Amino acid sequence: MDNKPIYLSLSQQSGFEQGYIQKALETNWITSGGPNVDEFENTIESYLEKELFVTALNSGTSAIHLALILLDIKAGDEVICQSMTFSASVNPVLYQSAIPIFVDSESETWNICPKNLEIAIKDRIKKGKKPKAIIAVHLYGNPYKIDEIHAIAEKYDIPIIEDSAEALGSSYKGKKCGTFGTFGILSFNGNKIITTSSGGALISNSIDLKKRAIFYATQSKDEAIHYQHSEIGYNYRMSNICAGIGLGQVQILDHNVIARRENHFFYKNIFSDIKSVRLFEVLNEDYYSNYWLNAILIEPNIKKKIDRESLRIAFKNQNIETRPLWKPMHLQTIFQKYPYYGNKIAKGLFEKGLCLPSGSNLTDLDKKRIKTVLDDFFNRT
Repeated sequence: MDNKPIYLSLSQQSGFEQGYIQKALETNWITSGGPNVDEFENTIESYLEKELFVTALNSGTSAIHLALILLDIKAGDEVICQSMTFSASVNPVLYQSAIPIFVDSESETWNICPKNLEIAIKDRIKKGKKPKAIIAVHLYGNPYKIDEIHAIAEKYDIPIIEDSAEALGSSYKGKKCGTFGTFGILSFNGNKIITTSSGGALISNSIDLKKRAIFYATQSKDEAIHYQHSEIGYNYRMSNICAGIGLGQVQILDHNVIARRENHFFYKNIFSDIKSVRLFEVLNEDYYSNYWLNAILIEPNIKKKIDRESLRIAFKNQNIETRPLWKPMHLQTIFQKYPYYGNKIAKGLFEKGLCLPSGSNLTDLDKKRIKTVLDDFFNRT
């Protein structure tokens, strides 16, 4: 059997990217900003199906950073963060010399826990430091408990930065992820549903906020004939070349979502009779996930030598990439000194969880190889 690598999540070319790139080269638009960037922003705005404004940037991390700046987060301010996430969701808090306050997951969506979120808010207020923002994440494309989380945020008048880096194409009650928060965040990294090679976007609800975001993303240049700067700026704007890739990629966005959801049902069929495995799924029909990554929890069986790490190694031996779930931020060396509210849900998810190959270009042969590893592993006697 072919032993070529099967990766966790590779990008897939549409075939349309080259035309946009070639036009950018022919017109010499090979810098940040430009007509491809404008068109890409307009296309994403149309896809989101709401009166929102998209600012294309060089990464999702940059988008989170600009959201914090636009919310006037400064040194010493506190920002509540979902602990179960990638570090890029939290690092921009430290860019602003602000303080991350970590909150545990709940066991149903694996996202920020409403109960512990309110406990954290009340305790921080009691300590004289009302949080200035909440960063909530749609983990692996699975929407967080939007109604509950946003009700709490509104109760205490705290804005939400909705980290939808992994959730383009996901929705809740028919409304696209990325459109619920005060700001929304998208990522177009090479492993996402669509890619611009690197890139991200900030979603806001007014043209003034978009203009302000572009101002900061282009080195905060004041209106002047010379280079005049009154505020710190950043080199965060998406390039015209990258936006051209994005315009080609958008044309297969729906296809990629369907393909990743088909991967999910492939895994669901395999694990339906394996009681020691729980496949990560949406909570109910209100939730629609792009299933960017399919993930499982494995209940360890010492006698049969079945656990997360043993399965990861079994896949590795067959040249198939898998990866543990995100290690919670409150357990990371750089973040351990910051407050944490919750129990051990996120920790338990990390210890038992494994992400499986989920690319939109998985072939039938790839799936056959994956299934063989899983059948052999869980049929151990």
